[in-house]
Amino acid sequence: MTPTAPPRSGSSQRAAVLLGLLLLAACLASDRFIANSMLTAPLLLAALVAALVTAWGVPRLKRLKMGQVIREDGPQAHLTKAGTPTMGGLLVVPVGVIVGGLISPADPRLLAVAAITLAYMAIGAVDDWRSLTRRTNTGLKPRGKLLLQAGAAVLFLLWTWQGQWLGGPEPISVALPLGWLLPLGLLIWPLGLFVFLAESNATNLTDGLDGLAAGCGAVVFTGLGLQLMLRGHEGDPALAAFCVAMAGCWLGFLAHNRHPARLFMGDTGSLAMGAALSAVALLSNSLWPLLLMGGVFLAESLSVIAQVWVFKATKRADGQGRRLLRMAPLHHHFELGGLGEEQVVIRFWGASLLLVVLGLVLLP
Repeated sequence: MTPTAPPRSGSSQRAAVLLGLLLLAACLASDRFIANSMLTAPLLLAALVAALVTAWGVPRLKRLKMGQVIREDGPQAHLTKAGTPTMGGLLVVPVGVIVGGLISPADPRLLAVAAITLAYMAIGAVDDWRSLTRRTNTGLKPRGKLLLQAGAAVLFLLWTWQGQWLGGPEPISVALPLGWLLPLGLLIWPLGLFVFLAESNATNLTDGLDGLAAGCGAVVFTGLGLQLMLRGHEGDPALAAFCVAMAGCWLGFLAHNRHPARLFMGDTGSLAMGAALSAVALLSNSLWPLLLMGGVFLAESLSVIAQVWVFKATKRADGQGRRLLRMAPLHHHFELGGLGEEQVVIRFWGASLLLVVLGLVLLP
């Protein structure tokens, strides 16, 4: 029997409410002062529907025994989370996709973004399901998982190239700060593939503490939406609305995912989050803003790479090596350093907010 969840934390609730209010205020300001902006409605609608859907879905996932298997080599305090329902991404990702698509249904780019988001959700669902049925913390083999992600990304790039949304026959450049342009041409193909694999796995690595990935994802999606409206003469209302709808679905998810979590997103949600961010960034020439605003995701990914590299570089004959961090990804390093789980999460949310502000200041 799954143990009863501990009482909800007051600090996590206050932080989640404050985060939601800050993002709502940003959307209200955009709609008030920027022409063609329509961010508030999709944010609120997606958040409300996602909160209701997850409230409906949590007891059903429990009855289906969709309880998370916790890896034994992680922080020992996390072992108490075993049995918490997972695959919550199945409940909320479609909400964000549908709400975001309904704002500008005539825009063909949204269908492509929705398709790649749902494709990565499906890959994550297969991975989560295999973990649950095998009662281990590993599902798909890493190589097979990467091949599925790469295949879906290539199909997306083909689709967008055919629609000339990546520039078509014209030379393709990536916008950088201070008006600089980095010409790429056909190099957009390997770069686009790299972005999908790197971003989706970075968001996946970030999903290790209650509310961490969901809160950071809501912030970054909102930031991308705001910068899309601030760029150019008329902005990009369709993709901007899709972004804030995805932000809304993760805010609604936080109602049940904040500490102590009653529901996890699983790879089902984290891979979809990364795919949606990648797709929007590629179609809107927002790779630089994504890199900066998603700095927490980047840091989480780099911490794992650095940890493995240092360990292998210093490996002795007995098989042991030095560790750069107490534990990777980065959030576990701070957690094992004495910070409480909620403290780490709230500070990472704050870091994401600061990076979004910096990204808006340094618009390409």
